[in-house]
Amino acid sequence: MPTAVPGDRMTASELRAGLSLAGVFGLRMLGLFLILPVFAVHAQGLEGGNNLALVGIALGAYGLSQAILQIPFGMASDRWGRKPVITIGLIVFAAGSLLAASATDIWTAIAGRVLQGAGAISSAVIALAADLTRERHRTKAMAMIGATIGFSFALSLVVAPLLYRWIGMGGLFVATAILALVSIWVLRAVVPDVPQVARRVQTVRQGAARVLAECLRQPELTRLNLGIFVLHLVQMAMFVVVPQRLIEAGLALPDHWQIYLPVVLTSFLLMLPFVLFADRRNQPKPVLMGMIGLLVVVELGLGALGHGVMALGVLMVGFFAAFNVLEALIPSLVSRISPAQSRGAAIGVFNTTQTLGLFFGGLLGGTVAGRYGADAVFGLCAGLAALWLAAVAGMHAIPKPQVNEVADLTFAIASEVDLAGLREALVCVRGVREVEVSEQERVARLKVRSGDWDEGGVKKLVTGGL
Repeated sequence: MPTAVPGDRMTASELRAGLSLAGVFGLRMLGLFLILPVFAVHAQGLEGGNNLALVGIALGAYGLSQAILQIPFGMASDRWGRKPVITIGLIVFAAGSLLAASATDIWTAIAGRVLQGAGAISSAVIALAADLTRERHRTKAMAMIGATIGFSFALSLVVAPLLYRWIGMGGLFVATAILALVSIWVLRAVVPDVPQVARRVQTVRQGAARVLAECLRQPELTRLNLGIFVLHLVQMAMFVVVPQRLIEAGLALPDHWQIYLPVVLTSFLLMLPFVLFADRRNQPKPVLMGMIGLLVVVELGLGALGHGVMALGVLMVGFFAAFNVLEALIPSLVSRISPAQSRGAAIGVFNTTQTLGLFFGGLLGGTVAGRYGADAVFGLCAGLAALWLAAVAGMHAIPKPQVNEVADLTFAIASEVDLAGLREALVCVRGVREVEVSEQERVARLKVRSGDWDEGGVKKLVTGGL
């Protein structure tokens, strides 16, 4: 007789979903990040590229178009499915990359970046990851995606200066288009399809205004949205001025990888204990506050001390450690707090604020640097991070995933049981809240009310009465 096993470990399907979606997200973000370490210096050779404000806009322009389209893409994925929407977005992104590759002036570069951002798939990808994982494992899946974003960012800093030397800026943009096409293949060939799930309580379709209002009026979601806005504003503003600061410290652009590589590797080692602590102890708030506090210290240090290569390296380790932890933690919290029936829209709001941060980071970083210098940019970043820290101080504790109230159980299905109609039969059993039947694995995954479900009725159905 089959036995139920608690869902303490990720299933093979969940692990595959987390890793493959992290790959999709990571390939796309690598394409976006590849220009960050080199564009501010390269732009000086473009027509109009001596205007730092326009350079900043070019760096962050894709954030504006993403901000406009994240919520529509998220809501479209709720209605028409995640994979079709993600595929369309990746095609648009590839087209923007090819336009930017042809740029000989700053305005064409801006247009290409805007079109890149119009492929606003982030909300749909994160929503798909949430669809394919159970709540208790969602933090792990989001951490995979967040860590991949951090890794892509870090990898771009290491390889972009070398690639720029070999293939130039046009080649970098062509490479981003190729990465987008590879992402489509991963999405279609590797990412699992969303299983049909039967629920005891069916959700009611809501109008767009009502869905957005539900997402916006939750204070904890608002704090997280503010946080991701500030985090990506700081990231983009910094990289308007950091490459030039390294050059002034005596490190030529093609050699920047020599500092980024050890910085990145060290920061990843520092990241892991904090992510594990937040996940296993369900203590996200102290980790959030600690990492935001570290951001404040790093930005103040960059303004006061960041003029030598060694000092820049040490401070960048702190930045990357904080960035990677926050990038892994915040999306998982959003997915836990957001309403299940409008998760795509909620994550769309979240990603809208994220990409607005990218746009305003480029805009403010370029404007402030052009008028007041790099130290003023770091001061601005420190002040915004301090405001974020104050907002998080009032955050309520995030409830634990419903492990005790609702249990995740898995049953093997006997070979003689006909799968047709099994899902609908199981969901009618007392105490069963949700059912997923995998035909390939011949298993049934159930959410049940702990201590108040008909175990005998479930076993009778999955064994054929044996």
